[in-house]
Amino acid sequence: MMLKHWPNQDRPREKLLNKGANTLTDAELLAIFLRTGVKGENVVQLARRLLKHFGSLHNLLCADCESFCGIHGLGSASFAQLQACLEISKRYLAEQLANGKNLTSSSQTKDYLIAELRHEPHEVFAVLFLNNQHNIICFKKLFFGTIDAATVYPRVVVETALKHRAAAIILSHNHPSGIAEPSLADKQITQRLIKALALIDIRVLDHIIIAGHLTCSLAERGDM
Repeated sequence: MMLKHWPNQDRPREKLLNKGANTLTDAELLAIFLRTGVKGENVVQLARRLLKHFGSLHNLLCADCESFCGIHGLGSASFAQLQACLEISKRYLAEQLANGKNLTSSSQTKDYLIAELRHEPHEVFAVLFLNNQHNIICFKKLFFGTIDAATVYPRVVVETALKHRAAAIILSHNHPSGIAEPSLADKQITQRLIKALALIDIRVLDHIIIAGHLTCSLAERGDM
């Protein structure tokens, strides 16, 4: 059935305007982005086919240009628009952190770290550097590893913290496996960094693991 024949309250755009974006499914949100379907498929059906083909919204967003444009109904213009949307979301979250209040809650920080790290195909170890008021000075991806490990050098973290005159930091890395639970190595490097940074009076507030949409805070678990 063509989308224009759907009940008004069931059409994605109208549903978003009346009930809010958070009420839409992944397919409905994707349909608004795609705008039009293809011959034999309305835009929601096209969105559902894409999600089924790639396996998840995450995989679709991570697809390279060749894989994305190889699907009937998509092209380089859609790929460019999607990448622009992703970059806008990252910059919005970064701006919210940079201009926001001090970090008394980890929820906003987790959203930002998810946007920055969830699409990385390999393990990346990154650090948020904070001032005395726990506002963001900068975010740096410092170490890049294989699919399941990254080599982290405390000396590099210490030097970077001193360079930016940080008073505190938040550690983060991603688990491409999709499992957010910390490993023994994760806990050990956290303790090494806490000890190294304590020598120069810089606090480690948290170590947050990103696994797709999932997060794990070592501070909240009591592992720090």
